[in-house]
Amino acid sequence: PAMAAAPPSFSTTLPSGFSLHADGACFPIPSHILLSPPHPRNPLDRNNLAKSLLRPCFRRYASWRSRPLALASAPVIAPISDLYDFICKGPLLAKAGLGPESVAGSLDEWLRLGIRLSRLLGFNELSLSEEQKIRIYHYYIPVFLWCKSQLACHRSQFKDGEPIPPLVIGVSAPQGSGKTTLVYSLEYLFNSVSSQAASVSIDDFYLTAEDQEKLAAQSSGNTLLELRGNAGSHDLSLATETFRALRNLTVEGKRIKVPRYNKSANNGRGDRADLSTWPEIEGPLQVLLFEGWMLGFRPLEDAAVKAIDDQLEAVNKNLEAYNQFWDRYVDSWIIIQVAEPEWVYRWRLQAEIAMREDGKPGMTNEQVADFVSRYIPGYKAYLPGLYRDGPKGAKLECTLQFEINADRDPIG
Repeated sequence: PAMAAAPPSFSTTLPSGFSLHADGACFPIPSHILLSPPHPRNPLDRNNLAKSLLRPCFRRYASWRSRPLALASAPVIAPISDLYDFICKGPLLAKAGLGPESVAGSLDEWLRLGIRLSRLLGFNELSLSEEQKIRIYHYYIPVFLWCKSQLACHRSQFKDGEPIPPLVIGVSAPQGSGKTTLVYSLEYLFNSVSSQAASVSIDDFYLTAEDQEKLAAQSSGNTLLELRGNAGSHDLSLATETFRALRNLTVEGKRIKVPRYNKSANNGRGDRADLSTWPEIEGPLQVLLFEGWMLGFRPLEDAAVKAIDDQLEAVNKNLEAYNQFWDRYVDSWIIIQVAEPEWVYRWRLQAEIAMREDGKPGMTNEQVADFVSRYIPGYKAYLPGLYRDGPKGAKLECTLQFEINADRDPIG
């Protein structure tokens, strides 16, 4: 009731659902943010920051007085200094080239990005759980800001008026680790700040069902090539053609279609989606996010792979062509490291159980075990080298590598 009669003060607890309209867009104040006195351990004047963020709101105060407010019980609100401290404790901050001073100088950007991500991911931005705060402020936003700096560096290499190809960021992580959601979030954030972005997966370039059957017949007895997944089961000619076209998508009005793969076709054995269903990307494209479970893998000596699994010998030979592809088309790398490849089984099982509980067709536990077993030899053979040496051609300053735990949270 007090808020309906007087302008909101910097110490007022906001009613649940109350929104402030900043910079022309709906700008809710999340429950983990309260405008507060300057933090005694940091020189940032948060009240001045708050006034800067909310000045447009005060100009609209006259319209608020006649606006019906939801007077539900107020959420528990922590000081904005707590959010600042929480961000600064993030395990990826230093890896992303960020620090307390840069956070203090761009806290308004962190808030805007956090609200956008909350809405995108279906979180209640007025009451984020600890897990959701970690996902947004310790994970997705630091990675996005690193990608943003990579884009700025990439574009600075070209002269004014010169066509600038999109920055290609490769995202390599095991299946089930959350890379698809990360890429989805990065693509959304780039587009939200007017840097046109698109994403493709290595899965989009699987062989057609007919060609996969031919590969299985030619590799009779090799379970690693019987189904899609390992090196050799992708159409690298289609991938090369697509990436060339995307790298040339530098002018407005130009469009190209990118392939998609239908994993549910042929009773789950999969097939390339019909051309009419392929999404269309319009230029000028600034960022291309490329994700996959085996991105960056390097071929090894035959003896090394045969010591893990004899069937890997054929996969290893196929991998040489992939290695050249990474080197030719990927500019920057995000490498998500896991301590135990066997976590993939647990993550995949969780996904299939969730699908079955939602009434969707999903694999049985036995089918999940069989499916994942076809990837484990590749993980055991190639992940150590990827984590130690990085992908072929990758530059240290263009690589962000970090580890996640079994709950898919970053740990540094």
